[in-house]
Amino acid sequence: MTKEEKLNQELLSEIRKLHKKHKGIYGYRRMKMVLERKFNRTFNHKRIYRLMKLAGIQSVIRRKRKRYQKTTPTHVAENILNRQFVAEEPNEKWVTDVTEFKYGSSSKAYLSAIRDLFDGSIIAYVLGRSNNNALVFETLEKALQEEPNVTPILHSDRGFQYTSPRFKEMTEKAGITPSMSRVGRCIDNSPIESFWGALKCEKYYLNTYETFTELEQAIDEYINFYNNERLQERLNGLSPIEFRAKAV
Repeated sequence: MTKEEKLNQELLSEIRKLHKKHKGIYGYRRMKMVLERKFNRTFNHKRIYRLMKLAGIQSVIRRKRKRYQKTTPTHVAENILNRQFVAEEPNEKWVTDVTEFKYGSSSKAYLSAIRDLFDGSIIAYVLGRSNNNALVFETLEKALQEEPNVTPILHSDRGFQYTSPRFKEMTEKAGITPSMSRVGRCIDNSPIESFWGALKCEKYYLNTYETFTELEQAIDEYINFYNNERLQERLNGLSPIEFRAKAV
């Protein structure tokens, strides 16, 4: 057996372990980054793709479209972000939204989160049983506690929470510049939509949750994994928190 054949066997073994450990959420690109870190060398992405195909391994791909409800906005902001999703430094541009989960026989939970466009990290999040103002207000409060004295652009849709007088008051007091998507243009807030897709595809859809506590634990686990362990090509093969630490 040649050295390369032996290496392929080692790679296949590690690929199977990672596939099982992370419940199939790694595609060949992310698998490549993890393997490069473990073996301390560079691999051609075609090699990893071929080995995964040989082993019958592929990532889980599953998406759901978001449903939108019409609202009557009170305080609407312009689309200042204007799909400029690249940030040069931490806390320059934040995006936020709320998404829905189901658990038990017919119960619903709602996750509000704020994501930093610099490194893609989740700055703050709150899971609640109601999609209300308090959920969004608490998320913003947590973000400002986590990152005090920052004045980012904060982009959202035109949901009732974000156009409420209280939310406007909170952003003005913190020196935050609000930005809002145009009506019916979910692509205006695609970075947070992308995170919802990853969370649901890589965690939520792979399991069933009987209680709110089970769902909450799963979301806590995933966001911790996403921030600290999930390597990303656009971050030079680092996790969001690793990339952020280098910048700071």
